[in-house]
Amino acid sequence: MERMLEKVMMMTNIEEITEAISGYLKKPVVIEDDQFSLLAYSSFYIEQFDEANKQTIFSKRWPISILEMFMDKGIVTQLKTSPKPFRVKQIKEIGLNQRIVASMRYKDHILGYIWIQETGKPLTEAELDFIDEVSHHVGKILYQKKQLKLKKDQEKNDFYKKIMEDEFQTEAQVKWEAANVNLPIPDSYIICVFTVGQTSEDVFGELLEKSGLFSNALKLPTHLFIDQLKIIVMIGSNLSHRGELVDGANELTTTVLSQFNGQRIYAGISTERSSILHLKKSYMEAMEVIKTAKFVGLDSLPSFEYKKLGLFRYLESISQYQKKMNYVNEDLLKLQQKDKEDHTSLLHTLEVYLSKNCRLKPTAERLFIHINTLKYRLNQITELTSISFDNFQTNCQLYIDLQMLKINE
Repeated sequence: MERMLEKVMMMTNIEEITEAISGYLKKPVVIEDDQFSLLAYSSFYIEQFDEANKQTIFSKRWPISILEMFMDKGIVTQLKTSPKPFRVKQIKEIGLNQRIVASMRYKDHILGYIWIQETGKPLTEAELDFIDEVSHHVGKILYQKKQLKLKKDQEKNDFYKKIMEDEFQTEAQVKWEAANVNLPIPDSYIICVFTVGQTSEDVFGELLEKSGLFSNALKLPTHLFIDQLKIIVMIGSNLSHRGELVDGANELTTTVLSQFNGQRIYAGISTERSSILHLKKSYMEAMEVIKTAKFVGLDSLPSFEYKKLGLFRYLESISQYQKKMNYVNEDLLKLQQKDKEDHTSLLHTLEVYLSKNCRLKPTAERLFIHINTLKYRLNQITELTSISFDNFQTNCQLYIDLQMLKINE
């Protein structure tokens, strides 16, 4: 083992190191960076790669489903905290065989991970020590490479912030600057913005980490940068994948937010655009979603997409007008009182009925009630109030007033 260790310590090429480890241990080996992106995999024993490895090799990174599983099982936390190589047990749901993993560290930074699929007999203590020594060597190599990458990322950040600050007037100026920093501009893009409800460095740090990990796991290229306490993720696409942008943005948003149960995290998704010159407008759209979510509450937000906010976009302005005019919808107050006294659900029934364009069958299905029960409730509503449902404009006003009643409560 000493001779092999000395040999590996003389290597600086990650692919060569991967092949050397695999040849020595006679097992499949994968090396990834700190964002779970593939750096190298061994060609030896390639037929023994499990389904999880195959997905990583095919997509060049852990898919979101596998990354979520690793987070749920505490494996990601263990990767950050364990100073020595450790075993990850088989996880059949994602096609993962048992493996050994070692975090590659240098100067208190985690630079990536070495994964050894433990096919056949388990690794010995001596072999685990070998992996531990190698992990520190590769960590030092990756640290040097990461410094160059950080410099390149800063150039990207500066470029995008110049656009956000309206320093460019034409597309030609943008393309010229992009060429100067060797930065490809996507054919189309969409913006996701994440932020914390209350200022907290710990929560923001966790949000930044999760946003980075999951954006890197998307199938589409992404770039993440920070503006004060706002995390901006730009998801890009070429013309052949244009339709995937909205799906990717929604997948990223729901996945990131699912990691923060009980903590107030806000997110917004812009409209899809082709001109990078409109990056600031995209950012403002995503921030408008966040502003709306803070006003109406996360549970009441109809969508994280700006273009699907509909009238919710204007509720704050409407609220200010109604307060100025001291406006109150008396009909809704009657229904509210009825619900409190008799434990009915007339207000909720009314809201769903209006949201379903006053159609009986979709409303009954949404409320999980028989259509005759729905008709009975609607009769109660019309008997108790002046509501008639026969005018589109008044129905719109009624829906708005319902939302304002919920917000005021």
